[in-house]
Amino acid sequence: MDATRSGDVRSGIGIEIISIIWMIIEMAVSIGAGIAAGSILLTAFGLDSLIELISGGILLWRLRIESRGGDTDRVERAEHRATWIVAVTLALLCLYVFVFAIYGLIVHSKPESTLLGICISAAAVLIMPYLAVMKRRIATRINSEALSGDAVESITCAYMAGTVLIGLTLDALFGWWWVEHIASLVFLVWLVRETREAFEDARSEKEI
Repeated sequence: MDATRSGDVRSGIGIEIISIIWMIIEMAVSIGAGIAAGSILLTAFGLDSLIELISGGILLWRLRIESRGGDTDRVERAEHRATWIVAVTLALLCLYVFVFAIYGLIVHSKPESTLLGICISAAAVLIMPYLAVMKRRIATRINSEALSGDAVESITCAYMAGTVLIGLTLDALFGWWWVEHIASLVFLVWLVRETREAFEDARSEKEI
């Protein structure tokens, strides 16, 4: 492995470690605050973090195999497995977004304006786009479909956090409790397309 690729892989490991640490914090705070406030949406946001934590863990495993000098065949097998697992977690995200958006519309659910909920959502809006951009850049340089798929999950996290904040604001100002759920369904169109492409990439890879 040449020096440039080695540096990119190490950068990927660093980004995934940051991502995993943040996902653990986000999951714990969201689920804890959601249960305390009786907020279904905030609790669900924490479950979304759990899905992304699984994705981050598998990417960290894949990158570390390469950084430790794994041979080409082993790296390709790790990439193949990681691509499949990320595709599955993207599918779970699609299910998560769809179920809670539809459920929210049916029961007129709205985000609870808890201080912890607002803080964790605002932090996710700031942190996750940066992580997504970095993952995309590194994925392009090392040609990793798995890492590219993980970047999609980071974008999803940022978007869902943003809809929570916007939903809180519009509900407080105009009583538009439904905005968050409609925005989630619109976003689902993009997410489904990305998920389909992730599965196509996984099927096109030849497992060694």
